[in-house]
Amino acid sequence: MFKNKILLITGGTGSFGNAVLSRFLETDIKEIRIFSRDEKKQDDMRNQLNNEKVKFYIGDVRDYSSIDRAMRNVDYVFHAAALKQVPSCEFFPLEAAKTNVFGTQNTIDAAVANKVKRIICLSTDKAAYPINAMGISKALMEKVAVAASRNISNDETIVCLTRYGNVMASRGSVIPLFAKQIKEKQPLTVTDPKMTRFLMSLEDAVDLVLFAFENGNQGDLFVNKAPASTIGDLAAAVKDIFKADNEIKVIGTRHGEKLYETLCTREEMQKAEDMGDFYRIPADNRDLNYSRYFSKGETDTSVIEDYHSHNTEQLSNEKLKDTLLGLQYIKELL
Repeated sequence: MFKNKILLITGGTGSFGNAVLSRFLETDIKEIRIFSRDEKKQDDMRNQLNNEKVKFYIGDVRDYSSIDRAMRNVDYVFHAAALKQVPSCEFFPLEAAKTNVFGTQNTIDAAVANKVKRIICLSTDKAAYPINAMGISKALMEKVAVAASRNISNDETIVCLTRYGNVMASRGSVIPLFAKQIKEKQPLTVTDPKMTRFLMSLEDAVDLVLFAFENGNQGDLFVNKAPASTIGDLAAAVKDIFKADNEIKVIGTRHGEKLYETLCTREEMQKAEDMGDFYRIPADNRDLNYSRYFSKGETDTSVIEDYHSHNTEQLSNEKLKDTLLGLQYIKELL
């Protein structure tokens, strides 16, 4: 489907953008456009790749005109631009809204105006039952995308979403922090040893987006099934891999952090379609004429459970170490 096509990645200098480039550069795709506001990261990427297939566009999703210019003649869009650091968004929630909500609306509007065939918007597990500004802004981003999908005539542009959990060894995540602390002979700082998080690789994130790309209908949200572990077990596994004896220091939860993350709410699980390694959650496309619909639903939500990081597969120490050893980041450090 990507042969001789042009793909635009917003926020393309991030971990996800780099993973997509690794997957696609050696294929017969025509062009990959990297759209972001960080000229330093773009210059680093340009010099590192030295590949004529990759084109760079400076701009900000908050500015419609800049994303509109980058969208000319584009076939497909992966929308990954976001403010996603939980504490930062807690202190600057309006900035999170500007990028995550209004930036998404700008990106979708530009995609529709330029007759882009498909746009996949990337969300996070923190958007399900959100308690922090980052999750709330991402939850509203999902609503914006689904609302936009309802109003696109003739399905000329398909808008889909993905929602996934923590990406191991991505920029700003805890595994690089643990590795840095081990190297510097410092204690490994753990917020709450019993806190659980979904664990997935960058390759898993790309697989999810490609699955949504290939299987998505208008307004669909896709979630991948992922294992999880406690933060305490993760710290212990990292120590074992590096044969380190650093102390583990419990520092308490940070602003806006949850004990566990939810990938599918019980309300979404009511209508979720099990697709093997993924769930498809179709958009609710009822209109505002509520009198057309039954006032009583067919399913009792009280008997349905959320899909969250406490009730998914919990990785043992050995499985955790095997998973970590499969990461390119860990291989390079070792």
